[in-house]
Amino acid sequence: MRGRVLGAIALLTAITALDAVPSGAVDPLGQVTEFPAGLGPSAGLSGITAGPDGNLWFTDENGQTIGRITTAGAVTPFSTPTPTSQPIGITAGPDGNLWFTENAANQIGRITTAGAVTEFGAGITASASLSAIAAGPDGNLWFTEAGIDGVGRITTAGVVTEFFAGITAGSDPTGITAGPDGNLWFTEFGGDRIGRISTAGVVTEFSGMTAGAGASGITAGPDGNLWFTEAIGNRIGRITTAGDITEFEAGITPVPDGRPAEITAGCDGNLWFTELGNQIGRITTAGEVTEFSDGITPASRPDGIAAGPDGNLWFTEFRADQVARIGPGACLAPPPPPSPPPAPAPVAVAPTFTG
Repeated sequence: MRGRVLGAIALLTAITALDAVPSGAVDPLGQVTEFPAGLGPSAGLSGITAGPDGNLWFTDENGQTIGRITTAGAVTPFSTPTPTSQPIGITAGPDGNLWFTENAANQIGRITTAGAVTEFGAGITASASLSAIAAGPDGNLWFTEAGIDGVGRITTAGVVTEFFAGITAGSDPTGITAGPDGNLWFTEFGGDRIGRISTAGVVTEFSGMTAGAGASGITAGPDGNLWFTEAIGNRIGRITTAGDITEFEAGITPVPDGRPAEITAGCDGNLWFTELGNQIGRITTAGEVTEFSDGITPASRPDGIAAGPDGNLWFTEFRADQVARIGPGACLAPPPPPSPPPAPAPVAVAPTFTG
């Protein structure tokens, strides 16, 4: 189990069957294509990120596997050395490798684009319950420790430092991302707050969201703000770098079929998020929400989401052993206009003489 944070989400998700697929919006940019991962019926696909090799990389927390999927949908699995590692969060590192958290093993993993895995556990407090991980502006990787109310930093050489000062007890740090201000920003699932931590480890917490929100995923938006999900409150939140929070719920399917989980910025200038109730949501920076469900396998439980190098959004399906792709592929750079035809060669004209 992932610990207190995911246990709370699982309890809420179990309130009702997820087999009923909401109607969803019809939008040509919201077309879904699913690709079987082939990792078995017990697979639990979770985090996903774009890699430096032009592929997408994802975690299988039940199968102790890191997967690589091409934009054409071909999957290659790589097993972790620890048989009960439970990989969850994953991100591209500044060193050209992928870095991931191992919740059960209490370790950070590194995998090369060729599939070689190295695990680091020294310096991580027991029962840390590692969750999300993100590359920081300082060239290090930063991760959340929900089980011990901490945030950790690991260098690309594997040296770990943990930070606890300034984080409220029982806050359950969960998601984390690099902000536009040179800091790292993280959600507090159990504390109804957003935290900011400098690369020196100084923490500031911001309140202002509705009680019982269950803040989960977080990402930097194209508008210079941070955007986050509220898995229990069933809302999307926005926080400025000054700490001002705004919540949006209009357009999100009510509980139990909503529950935003993870969120990322798309190349179309919007934010895209997964919903545990079997939908993908898109929210503009003005707060307008559109949901998509057409083409998503019933009860698949979309989880992680990331922008791909092909101009689409890619997400994992925790209960379906699938990775899926959804528009807006139309935001790819258009091909250059065709070159104009060459001008005809001038025709030589013999001079005319008059006497």
